[in-house]
Amino acid sequence: MSLLKFFRSLSCLLVAVMACGFAGAQGYPDKTINWVVPYPAGGGTDVVARVLAESMGKILGQAIVINNKPGAATNIGADFVAHSKADGYVLMTADTATLAANPFLYSKLSYNAEKDLAPVGLTTRFPLILVVNPQVPAHNLKEFLAWAREHKGANYASPGAGSPHHLATVLFGQQAKLELTHIPYRGAAPALLDVVGGQVPFMFVDTAAGYPYISTGKLRAIGIASPRRVKNFDEIPTLQEQGLPGFEAYAWQGLVVPAGTPADVIAKLNSALLAAMDLTTVKARLQVLGLEAIPGSPAQMVQYTTSERAKWGAVIKASGIKLE
Repeated sequence: MSLLKFFRSLSCLLVAVMACGFAGAQGYPDKTINWVVPYPAGGGTDVVARVLAESMGKILGQAIVINNKPGAATNIGADFVAHSKADGYVLMTADTATLAANPFLYSKLSYNAEKDLAPVGLTTRFPLILVVNPQVPAHNLKEFLAWAREHKGANYASPGAGSPHHLATVLFGQQAKLELTHIPYRGAAPALLDVVGGQVPFMFVDTAAGYPYISTGKLRAIGIASPRRVKNFDEIPTLQEQGLPGFEAYAWQGLVVPAGTPADVIAKLNSALLAAMDLTTVKARLQVLGLEAIPGSPAQMVQYTTSERAKWGAVIKASGIKLE
């Protein structure tokens, strides 16, 4: 082949590649999108995903179907997404566990949180609330600490080992110098039911999942793990104002796709996510649940995740927790 023919062939190939890329960006999405939630239905993460998926689906012009894949501190869902086709038709809610804690908790993971999952954008963060079964004789932090010291090794529930709720309790125990025993569940819903039923005396719960039980008196709120009181939960004092300085813990989450998803597809998803979170109806729904919206760009998600990874990595190393 002559040099001239070679360059003509190369030019045609480049034009074809560019045309395909342009067509892909213009045509996306043209079928149903699968949104993986790595927790059972009914928990706070599931609620937020369904609220956002409904609005994003309308914006994108395609249905977004929620697919719950709970288990192993989000690792089952993360493994599925990390090894899915990188075409924008598989999304996932990734959280503190997926992106910040699991790399320190597990000696072996079937995915690399930094290399196999690409950020679309942060969504919300849930302030965590320390709640007790009403039979526990504590109405504030001082009374709870007295009870916990009297009941050395007291059991606490969480949605699963390595979950933000679990790690918040570990941090709480470290700062308050308590000995506590972890009882992990497969999701927030079953954990809450056992705390309500009295099988386990307390736990940290996110505002979304805990709201129905706190508002009806089935659980008593001791304090909230945020720097300031949360709107719609104003009557719950912060743990900081009750004498636990600097204590802050959130169950935060964002949207990710398999690494290698085209940048223009990620940009379109981010645009739809930001538009959905700006809707009055979505804002109102999230506010009722006590959630803090933290939308932003993929780059901002990376920055936030890096900071959280450093924080929770230190907590995990200090506690010596290891999961298999």
